[in-house]
Amino acid sequence: MGVTQPRTRLVVGVNRRARHDYTVEDTLEAGLVLLGSEVKSLRSGRLSLSDAFAVANGDSHLTLINAHIPEYKGANRQNHDPKRARLLLVQKRQKNKLIGHIMRGGYTLVPLSLYFNERGWAKVELALCRGKKKYDKRAAEKERDWKREKARVLRENNKR
Repeated sequence: MGVTQPRTRLVVGVNRRARHDYTVEDTLEAGLVLLGSEVKSLRSGRLSLSDAFAVANGDSHLTLINAHIPEYKGANRQNHDPKRARLLLVQKRQKNKLIGHIMRGGYTLVPLSLYFNERGWAKVELALCRGKKKYDKRAAEKERDWKREKARVLRENNKR
C-alpha cells in the first residue's frame, strides 16, 4: 500500500477587486449547482468573478449572478450559457441570516474566490460586505503605501 498525498484546495479564480471596493465583514463557504461543461471549464482554470455578486430570490434561494465561466470547447451542443445564474448551496440557518442582512440593506454578498475543496467539490467563498466610499479607498491605499515604505526603510536599516 502506497502513501497518498493529502489533496489541497485548488483555487480556480479570485475576485481581486472585492477587498478594494468593499469592507468585508463576514465570510462563508457555499456550494454551487453546476453543469458538467461548467465543471470541465473550471478545472481548466477559466473563470471571471470581477462583476459577480449573489442575490436572494424571495425567501428560498441564493443565486450567484454574473460569474463568467466560458464555454467548454469539448461539450459541443450540451454547452452552457457563460453568464447564467447559478444556485448557491448553504445551510438553512446561514441562508436566513444572509437574506436578513441583504433585505435590511447596506450589505452585498460578493464572491471572493472559487475553488475545488479537498473532496473535489466546487465551492465559492462568499463575503458579506459593505460598499466603501471613495475616501475610505484613498485612506486604505495611503495606509498600504505607508506600510510598504516603512518595510523598505526597515530593510535598508537592517542591511547597514
